[in-house]
Amino acid sequence: MAADCDLSVVIPAYREAENLRLLLPRLNRVLSSLQVRSEVLVIDTKTPQDETPQVCQDHGSRYVPRTCGNDYGDAVRTGLSAAAGEFILFMDADGSHAPEFIPNLWLHARSADVVIASRYVLGGGTENPISLILMSRLLNILYAAVLGIKCRDVSNSFKLYRADLIRTLPLRSRHFDVVEELLVRAHGRANPLKILEVPFLFKKRLFGETKRKLLPFILSFYTTLLKLFCIRLFCR
Repeated sequence: MAADCDLSVVIPAYREAENLRLLLPRLNRVLSSLQVRSEVLVIDTKTPQDETPQVCQDHGSRYVPRTCGNDYGDAVRTGLSAAAGEFILFMDADGSHAPEFIPNLWLHARSADVVIASRYVLGGGTENPISLILMSRLLNILYAAVLGIKCRDVSNSFKLYRADLIRTLPLRSRHFDVVEELLVRAHGRANPLKILEVPFLFKKRLFGETKRKLLPFILSFYTTLLKLFCIRLFCR
């Protein structure tokens, strides 16, 4: 099936209207400068919990309610189903992923299956506190080693994918571990998976509080790793 546009930018959002007011105009300017056929999809909760629908209308973005549930995994699955692009870019709504970086990813779109905005290659970095940096580095080292994925930043969601590789993947994860599941299942479909990492500086969110909770994340770490390892063994 031919793609209806070159690039779909998919933004999961959960009460992020305040951040989207700043993000979407910047994103529109960047996409205009790329001179490609593009669309912006904001994947909101099943029913609006703030002014996100109006913000999307004001800035010409597609407003798409999540299907099935309000978890992050539901947002990713909804976005994959709704996106029409030949390439799909996922990015956060909170301002931590600067839209001005997108041309750096798009430059390599046809050179790899997945292009990652990477915090952990030479030249990359993050503004998070040291405790979160250490936890994230440990996660990424273990995930890459156990899951056999040859990249340094497995968990950052700011990634550009070939749409035909991921659009129909049977994703099962409910929460943020869907980011790693995407890579694991894509690896099973295109083995070896060609990954390119581009140095990226991860910013602090602009407004509001993170939806990622530290204690539940730590408690679920090993369960998630085991689940993804099983997927790695048996997915095709």
